[in-house]
Amino acid sequence: MGALPQSILFCCDHNAVRSPMAEGIMKKLYGFETYVQSVGVMNDLEIDGFAISVCEEIGVELQRHRSRSFDELEENGEALSGFDLIVALSPASQRRALDLTRFYHLTVEYWPIMDPTGLGETREQKLNAYRQTRDQLVDQLSRKWGGHI
Repeated sequence: MGALPQSILFCCDHNAVRSPMAEGIMKKLYGFETYVQSVGVMNDLEIDGFAISVCEEIGVELQRHRSRSFDELEENGEALSGFDLIVALSPASQRRALDLTRFYHLTVEYWPIMDPTGLGETREQKLNAYRQTRDQLVDQLSRKWGGHI
């Protein structure tokens, strides 16, 4: 297991499911040891209700999360160069992160985390898909930096 980075940015397509889940789980696992934020390539969606529900099951609160894009992060005064690690959770966010950071000396990792949106027909099937995504994130974080929920 590696040492925790001082700051980490999670990114995905819309900042509505995977990256807010990763941000919330990271904060739950490691508290304030690491500065954690999340963004999307776009911010055209609100936080997903299923993501809120499955994270509540493990004591992670996402209700107050507000989606934002890479551009909004920078507009609000947070430079990408200030992060030690960017973790992309989708191919589109990986491309955007690599493009935006090509002149910076920082690490961009890609974690192939399942996108649960659109999976399942019933509410329970949908929740199970979101639980799989949540559990993938918990497992990836625990393998990389230790700890458990």
